[in-house]
Amino acid sequence: MSHTKITMANFADEIENAGGLVLLDFYAVWCGPCKMLSPILDEVAEEYPDVKVCKSDVDEAPDLAAKFSVQSIPTVVLFKDGEMVDGFVGFRAKAEVLAMIEKHA
Repeated sequence: MSHTKITMANFADEIENAGGLVLLDFYAVWCGPCKMLSPILDEVAEEYPDVKVCKSDVDEAPDLAAKFSVQSIPTVVLFKDGEMVDGFVGFRAKAEVLAMIEKHA
């Protein structure tokens, strides 16, 4: 599944100016828990087409990670109509991810 890759350059267009729910996953290719979370986020993207799922590699976009004070990965941030409304740090089960989304839908 392909996700929109987010950097500082496209953050405003893809997230701040986007309507609806956007899930942003801060990750790194070398991160074990990130690799475990990735297929869950793929399933969420397929099952919830109204939720835009995006990814930001902290090694490629450290400025964006710093903007959100990301200190541990994975860090997932949920935006609603461009505003940060929720999120979590570390691996979460699919049910927990869905509960967070449904809380803000």
